[in-house]
Amino acid sequence: MQTTRRNFLKSSLGLALASSFDVSAKKIKPRLAFSTLGCPTWPLSKIVQTAVATQYEAIEIRGLEKEMYLPKRPEFSTDIAQTRQLFADNKLKICNLGASSNLHFMDTTKRQKNMDEAKRFIDLAHELSCPYVRVFPNDLPKDQDREQTINLISENLSELGRYAKEAKVTVLLESHGQVIWKDVLLQIMQQANHPNVGLIWDIFNMWSITKESPTEVYKTLKKYIVHTHIKDGSMVNGKPAYTFVGKGEAPLKEAIDALKSGGYKGYYSFEWEKMWHPEIPEPELAFADYPQAIQQYF
Repeated sequence: MQTTRRNFLKSSLGLALASSFDVSAKKIKPRLAFSTLGCPTWPLSKIVQTAVATQYEAIEIRGLEKEMYLPKRPEFSTDIAQTRQLFADNKLKICNLGASSNLHFMDTTKRQKNMDEAKRFIDLAHELSCPYVRVFPNDLPKDQDREQTINLISENLSELGRYAKEAKVTVLLESHGQVIWKDVLLQIMQQANHPNVGLIWDIFNMWSITKESPTEVYKTLKKYIVHTHIKDGSMVNGKPAYTFVGKGEAPLKEAIDALKSGGYKGYYSFEWEKMWHPEIPEPELAFADYPQAIQQYF
């Protein structure tokens, strides 16, 4: 078959376009953060130095030097101006503050304590120009009516959203505890129904228990997901055994494919749970591995 000039040009153009798509695909760079849960003994200066050296864009503050209530630390109280300057000088962002607040308590005193903590973290996020504060749903106790508990979580989340609006902050409910099924999370988010409320998708947290397809989870909750927690591992005797990303059983490829195809623009925040699992490898190794390991999904 004779190759005409027109056919040759069409063929060449097709190859050039394919090549350009390949190059652009290789250049996709996810927005990376890591949680300080992974380095529970490090001072803030070392955390920042490590993030810069390993090319993260942001840090998620979940405790500092084993103190989980951040306002107790001078870095987030009396010395907050220096903290802001430290991040600005290093061109890093604080993308999320992890509060320990649980929204399921019907006991008035416990409920108020947890709501007060969440509001204090919202105030702190405002001072730090941090966009998000994480809270937990967190339980569906057997001694409480299930529907009433779900309604209460929704009401508390909505109240926090109204408070956060004044601070220009968004409150994020994390898929956590017993509240990890997509349909329950959807019910809570629909009932809370506030523009300053969103969802953190902890992929492994959910899948390790529910085994729900990440494609279906994302399809159900896409409207609300603005932040993700990334980790990998397997379940051993009913407990998580964490591994570096790509070395475990978590369906990260399916989840990240869903996020990419859905236009997700948020952070892929590495949650290395060293605080709760001291036996796992040291943060120096984990934080250095993650940026390369997650790139395989892009």
